[in-house]
Amino acid sequence: MKTILRDILGTAVLAVVIFLLLQATVQVSVINGHSMEPDLHNGQRLIVNKAAYFFDQPERGDIIIFHPPDNPRVEYIKRIIGKPGDVVEIKKGVVYINGETLPETYVKEPPHYTLSQTEIPATNYFVLGDNRNNSNDSHNGWTVPRENIIGKAWLSIWPPPEWGLAPNYSFDQQMADPTS
Repeated sequence: MKTILRDILGTAVLAVVIFLLLQATVQVSVINGHSMEPDLHNGQRLIVNKAAYFFDQPERGDIIIFHPPDNPRVEYIKRIIGKPGDVVEIKKGVVYINGETLPETYVKEPPHYTLSQTEIPATNYFVLGDNRNNSNDSHNGWTVPRENIIGKAWLSIWPPPEWGLAPNYSFDQQMADPTS
């Protein structure tokens, strides 16, 4: 009888530890809206890696889930375009980072707006939706504080035709070698 109780207690403790570990490192998020089209769609479900930035910093090209600075109760999904200290500019449908053209093969269409040179404050990130002209994002005058980032989009799990890795891009590699 003692062995059975010990086994049950051990299993329960292990289940609680696994549950808490999963709660701290991953979550499922549902995309609400069309700002990340054409790759991510309204209603699509993603697994978010909340542990991605425990030891590393967010990078350009990462798709992140975050709380916008004006409403901590909602979650947005956008792509990181500028890191702290970067200068971002948008003109004639082209995004520039520190004076260099940002290669963007994933956007629905080029932006139809301009943004004068803007330096990203320390510990903040400049984000844009891939559907540039239908997205509430940093071109509207706000940036994302580091502490508002929940995690990095990792896997698409619903609907089944969309299963696979989230379309994160390494801009640093693309800017170093635009042919890749």
